[in-house]
Amino acid sequence: MGEFRGCELPDDLYYDLDYVWVRPEENGLFTIGLTDPAQTMSGKVQYVWIKEPGTWRAQKKPMARIESGKWAGGIPAPCPGTIVARNEAVLANPNLINIDPYHDAWLVQLRPDDAQAALQHLWTGQAAQDALKKWIERYDVQCMRCQD
Repeated sequence: MGEFRGCELPDDLYYDLDYVWVRPEENGLFTIGLTDPAQTMSGKVQYVWIKEPGTWRAQKKPMARIESGKWAGGIPAPCPGTIVARNEAVLANPNLINIDPYHDAWLVQLRPDDAQAALQHLWTGQAAQDALKKWIERYDVQCMRCQD
């Protein structure tokens, strides 16, 4: 796992280099969540809304919305696909995003229209680590996590 300025940057994930991480699952689904730098920039998450399962989303169209005391905005789909599950635990306790963004606080599971094409537009490995570090520096982020 990479780390930079207190931000966890798992090197086994794919990233859109803006807000989200993507973990391809063995069943062909993508589990998607908010990155550590993105959750830090948003502040303590107070409200989460996630599209219903069965909803198709175009790339860059919102699949979820989060609100904090200092920011509100849509979380874009990293690729076209259909939402097959949403994290009910995050809907009940939005602050989970600030506590464990890479595990308990995933947002959706998406069935991508074309998984291979989707992964070609995302970053992973050392290239993702380097790009995320530049993003963190550009926005002067120092990551921190909330507690339960």
